Amino acid sequence: MRDVTNDVPALHRRSFLKYTGALGAAAALSSSLSACSSGPESTNDTGGGGSGASRTLTAVIGYGNDGSWDPTQTASAFAMAANAHIYEGLLDTDPISREPYAALATQVPADLSGTSWKFTLREGATFHDGKPVTADDVVFVFERILDPNTQTLAKGFFASWLKEVRKVDAQNVELVLKFPFPEGVSRLTLAKIMPKHVFSQPGAWDDAIKGKAVGSGPYRQSAHHPKSNTTFEAFAEYNGPRKAAFKKMNWLTIVDAASRVARISGTSAGAQISDNIPYANIRQLEKGGLSVAGGAGMNNLFLMFNTQHKPFDDVRVRQALHYAIDTGKMVEVALKGHGKPSSSFLNEGNPSYRRAKTVYDYDPEKAKALLKAAGVSGLEIDILAVNVSWIVDCLPTIKASWDAIGVRTTLSPQETTAVFTKMDQKQDYQVVAAASNPNQFGLDADLIMHYNYGPQNLWMQYARWAGNPVAKQLFKDMDRATQEPDADRKKAVIQDYVDVVAEQAVLYPVVHNELMTAWDPSRLSGIRAQPYPGVNLLQAKWA
Repeated sequence: MRDVTNDVPALHRRSFLKYTGALGAAAALSSSLSACSSGPESTNDTGGGGSGASRTLTAVIGYGNDGSWDPTQTASAFAMAANAHIYEGLLDTDPISREPYAALATQVPADLSGTSWKFTLREGATFHDGKPVTADDVVFVFERILDPNTQTLAKGFFASWLKEVRKVDAQNVELVLKFPFPEGVSRLTLAKIMPKHVFSQPGAWDDAIKGKAVGSGPYRQSAHHPKSNTTFEAFAEYNGPRKAAFKKMNWLTIVDAASRVARISGTSAGAQISDNIPYANIRQLEKGGLSVAGGAGMNNLFLMFNTQHKPFDDVRVRQALHYAIDTGKMVEVALKGHGKPSSSFLNEGNPSYRRAKTVYDYDPEKAKALLKAAGVSGLEIDILAVNVSWIVDCLPTIKASWDAIGVRTTLSPQETTAVFTKMDQKQDYQVVAAASNPNQFGLDADLIMHYNYGPQNLWMQYARWAGNPVAKQLFKDMDRATQEPDADRKKAVIQDYVDVVAEQAVLYPVVHNELMTAWDPSRLSGIRAQPYPGVNLLQAKWA
């Protein structure tokens, strides 16, 4: 979950943890808008209870709430979902269609073919502390994102095509582009507008990482307890397009799958909605009267190889290990049919999808032949894996498949923080198995591919592949695609370089799978299951 353009410089350890959302909230915050504790509170804390229209909506999120909350830095599933309710961009995008709509700005530009986009801010828009939103706040956020001396995840979404953001007057701004880039309009939701008077203060960005959140959106953060729960209240002064339907919300962080299911099911259910539902529990929850729906997208289990650790520098070895995996069995047994073996880096529903020239259909004999051609025998592999529940379910299939071709395999699932800390500290490893879903940033194939590949991209630093001649040509082709003005030609160039990514298999998905959301339809309406982590309740309401 990390970097996007080939312009993003290398990151030190703490910056990486900010990116991934793996940095724990080690210290308490204290402010009028963020009453944080230094330790977990009871997850029965509903932020005030209530009844009727005043009752609290309780949601269960299957990811930690103790990652970075800084909108310019975070890829934390919990924080990104929460920030969509707390903050606004100039434009935001629909959580399902990803079509842009006017948020802080009054309208979407009618003409996206040029290199200047002008926006007028919504009259009367205010931050949660009562101060008005102005052009200075917009410029403040974009200057941080584009600052060459400040490393943020958001830089990768904007630096390649956005030159600067200018203040016209207190209510108007102009975005100046380096070249025409219509796709950029959907990325504006990734630049959440934050109050300059709050986050320009000394130490404020560290506070943002730890959980301080002050936006202009329909919900204000009322309390934040790392590793436990975060609560929200409807912002009475919000005058934007998607008003709060719930007076209060309490989002629980429950990473353990069984505990999530228990919290949302049965007569004593303590929550009305949960994401990240295990496939094995779908029927049980439906029998109990809940609605369960999935979203198919870029969510995937990927393998990443340390290309400086022999024999993984040999593309034939990487290909062999992919061919060896019985992906059909993985989909059937671990994913209960809610997934597909990868046939490209992009999922089949992506607008730029094309079946790759190299597809790793299950072929153990081909895998053995490739290992033999590479002169490899007696290979032993320790898979460093994140302990996300569905990933853990998939690991036995990988081990059985590799064992079957004579590769002695050990599984080492660990906390996500531990896995990425090891890589960030440049510790040696062989293969990493983890989950990724760049769809939380959008459907733009250019964005998705740069998120994973680029000369100074974080993932490529961990794979230690950026200096490879094939990689250098790949990155040139990616830059060419970004700047290609013709939409059809851009798509073709992307599809061609995705073929290179497939052939090289340095960081590559094994399966794409659905993410399941469950909710109580007798209590909630307007719920739409999304194909990336978290929930979006901006169009939901009490039933």
